[in-house]
Amino acid sequence: MSMTRILTIANHSPATRLGAIVGGQTSCKDPEIKAFEEHLPSDVDVVSCHSLHGPNVDPRGQPLVLIKHRASDESFAKVEAVLGCLGSKHVYLTAEEHDRITADTQAVTHAAFLSMGKAWHATKQFPWEGTRYVGGIENVKINLMLRIYAQKWHVYAGLAILNPEAHKQINQFAKSTTELYTLMLEGRRDELRARVYAAKEKVFGHGDSPKWADRPLLPDGVVDRFSLNPNSKGSAPPLPNNHLSLLAMVDCWSALGIVPYDHMICSTPLFRLWLGVTEHLFRTPGLLDESLRVGIEDNTFRRDDLQFTIAACGWAECVALRSFETWRERFAVTQKFFEPRFQGAVEIGQAMIRAVLESEKEE
Repeated sequence: MSMTRILTIANHSPATRLGAIVGGQTSCKDPEIKAFEEHLPSDVDVVSCHSLHGPNVDPRGQPLVLIKHRASDESFAKVEAVLGCLGSKHVYLTAEEHDRITADTQAVTHAAFLSMGKAWHATKQFPWEGTRYVGGIENVKINLMLRIYAQKWHVYAGLAILNPEAHKQINQFAKSTTELYTLMLEGRRDELRARVYAAKEKVFGHGDSPKWADRPLLPDGVVDRFSLNPNSKGSAPPLPNNHLSLLAMVDCWSALGIVPYDHMICSTPLFRLWLGVTEHLFRTPGLLDESLRVGIEDNTFRRDDLQFTIAACGWAECVALRSFETWRERFAVTQKFFEPRFQGAVEIGQAMIRAVLESEKEE
């Protein structure tokens, strides 16, 4: 929540009528609830909410968090009735639970895509135009990165900087990225493999009792056709990639004791896509070992990985400093780089999300 919104609450709260119901749709509830508690009269009910999906996503069936912070059952029922027109799936949480789950599922996920964009910007490339970033996993990375940079900067800044729970996640992601990249650079094959497989077991479970479902989150081929390269059909198979961003995400979850499947009821479409490609890497026979081999032996993606590591650390530092201005500047310069390619790209990304949501309905 921005300072402007807090001032708005402070200015208008005294005029709130007796028995009113007040709430907010912000992505970070800690400052919102504190502002309500400080400025609203005690005879006003507080019921907050948060739709866990981005713009242009059909709200029907998507999670809608409802927070009965300070309200009678009657007031809460009124809010539910009003919001029922969205057709969303209601999830009941406290403000603290909401912020922890959104940090687990959104803040660090956004940090990964923001870092990808900075890395490709730093190397002056539109990755879909070359031959290195081909295939379903790369389509998800590219399309969701562009989707984020096509939005307003403050959407992601507030969620990361104002959410106390997000700070440790984003910091750990930068730490995981740096340490895994160091192991690759130094050729410490056994240490890299041991660390990644330990993280796999902690996050995804043992081989005989996995935490993932029998059916993959992303069915085979569902995202393969959503390439931004019009000449991708019939192209060569994807180049082996170490997928540093995916390895670092699982290492981060492992270090923080996060099991992503525990939050599926509150997951956004973006998070489910991200978890889906991560799961694909870790559950497809031979693919994880191939990624680890590439990380040690192959320099094809080394320059990009260096810039990704630098970017992840940069976003973490920005969050630690609570600097909205630095965040805005970092975001804006990369947004400007990709902006000429937003037209058409955002539509393809949206179509990809719709296809994944439709595949979920078929379960």
